[in-house]
Amino acid sequence: MDIGAAYKSWLNNAIDDEDLVNELKEITGNDDEIYERFYTELKFGTAGLRGIIGAGTNRMNVYTVRRATQGLANFLNNKYKNPTVAISHDSRIKADVFAREAARVLAANGIKAYISTELQPTPVVSFAVRELKTQAGIMVTASHNPAKYNGYKCYGSDGCQMTDVNANAVFDEIEKVQYFNGDIRLISFEEGLESGMIQWIGDDLYDKYLENVQAQSVSPGVCMDSGLKIVYTPLNGAGNKLVRKILSRIGVDDVVIVPEQEMPDGNFTTCPYPNPEIKEALELGLKLCNEVKPDLLLATDPDSDRVGIAVKTDNGYRLMSGNETGIMLMNYILSTRKENGTLPSDPVAVRTIVTSKLVDKVCEKFGCELKTVLTGFKYIGEQILLLEQKGQENRYVFGFEESYGYLAGTYVRDKDAVVASMLICEMAAYYRKKNKSLNDVMNELYDEFGYYLNRTEAFEFEGASGMQKMADIMAKIRNEHPEVIDKYKVTAVSDFLNSYSVDLATGNKTEIDLPKSNVLAYSLEGGGAAIVRPSGTEPKIKVYITAVGKDESDATDIAQNMIDSMIKILGI
Repeated sequence: MDIGAAYKSWLNNAIDDEDLVNELKEITGNDDEIYERFYTELKFGTAGLRGIIGAGTNRMNVYTVRRATQGLANFLNNKYKNPTVAISHDSRIKADVFAREAARVLAANGIKAYISTELQPTPVVSFAVRELKTQAGIMVTASHNPAKYNGYKCYGSDGCQMTDVNANAVFDEIEKVQYFNGDIRLISFEEGLESGMIQWIGDDLYDKYLENVQAQSVSPGVCMDSGLKIVYTPLNGAGNKLVRKILSRIGVDDVVIVPEQEMPDGNFTTCPYPNPEIKEALELGLKLCNEVKPDLLLATDPDSDRVGIAVKTDNGYRLMSGNETGIMLMNYILSTRKENGTLPSDPVAVRTIVTSKLVDKVCEKFGCELKTVLTGFKYIGEQILLLEQKGQENRYVFGFEESYGYLAGTYVRDKDAVVASMLICEMAAYYRKKNKSLNDVMNELYDEFGYYLNRTEAFEFEGASGMQKMADIMAKIRNEHPEVIDKYKVTAVSDFLNSYSVDLATGNKTEIDLPKSNVLAYSLEGGGAAIVRPSGTEPKIKVYITAVGKDESDATDIAQNMIDSMIKILGI
């Protein structure tokens, strides 16, 4: 790419957005700033687009959104007759603008666009695709990234995030599209509405979505008169309406909202990194908990596909990890459905490769088949699809990943914080009637199965040099795997990019029957493990540690020592 020529082209042609016009003028003569914006294109992968909001080919703006949508439109028109698309957005800066721009491009290409009238949780788009029988879906969101980011996530006709094959095909079409030479077709939003090529999604769809969510209840009515009290924060995102509606439907009426984080706000001024995995994002919620003394704190991320919780203890509130919440939900769903006779005879659950192995023991106890898939909820959705194709979708009971994503039911094919919030509250009410807190429940599971501590560390590498650094690190450890992590001998290495696993004691190599992914996993003596992978959505390398100890203190020390060892191994 000729960076200078690209910048001049944008300076002359990118005139539809005043913010971009001003930004392009402000960086005149600043080669470093121009380089960062134009050294590459935003890549369209299985997570769609994600990047910093601003001017340039390496930024999220109306022009990169239009170009991506034109590529998607070309793909759909080549593959389907009269395709349609469902579109929504969350609370992020310019998210509503980008959603409308996508609808304008689709409509100009003869593709009817169904668009939400206001922000909605990500799983609603997955539901809309299936309910409206569209061939694709678009969700404008950057999930839990900082406020400077936005993104564009695509779904296939099954409601799953777009597969690798289709995403690559869309990317190929996008690559053919030039920004300013007339390749991108566009009509006004008003013209699209008048012609019927753009149509607002009616409230009846959201009502039907909530009916499907409520149908996943394991213990209907258990929340009625339970005395359960909740503090909830939507973190200024899209969960506010539907999470509160579903809690009201199941009888959770004592819900206190964190006032500073109630209304949509893409600046996320009270939590610069609006991720329920991070304690700082929950500080206001925890502060309110100390005042009103609820049983539980719920926090959904900006697009409301992830949920984090804190539970009441004798000494305050305990933040539960994504693994812990998922393990409790798995145990609750399997045990309660077995108790009330609704558990299928051959149940199936799904977890990702970086999710706690403690869930394996829970599933084994209840005779539940557990499938393990690559990181990314689309792979959990894919397992539901495979069951559906066999007429066995009712076997699916639950799926989750350690990064706070959960799904019960088959009505959507992505993680859903609305159904997870409902089930968490139902679970809390169920155990409350047995005089147990969720803290008690988790401790009992550790006592029964052993103390598995999972810890994730993310290391950021911003900019062009950062991407190269990440590639160098992965290449180095792929070619020279560690023999020891802390004091624990590496017993096996699994390379998911080259699709093999090798037992280091015997040298036996076995094939990994999963899609190729840039992931390295190390099994350790004593049952521990370490997994390394670059994030698919952020400029980060993530390290996942499993430490097995006698108790929390022992496992915590082991995990910290393993993290310190991995930092040295990676050269970070």
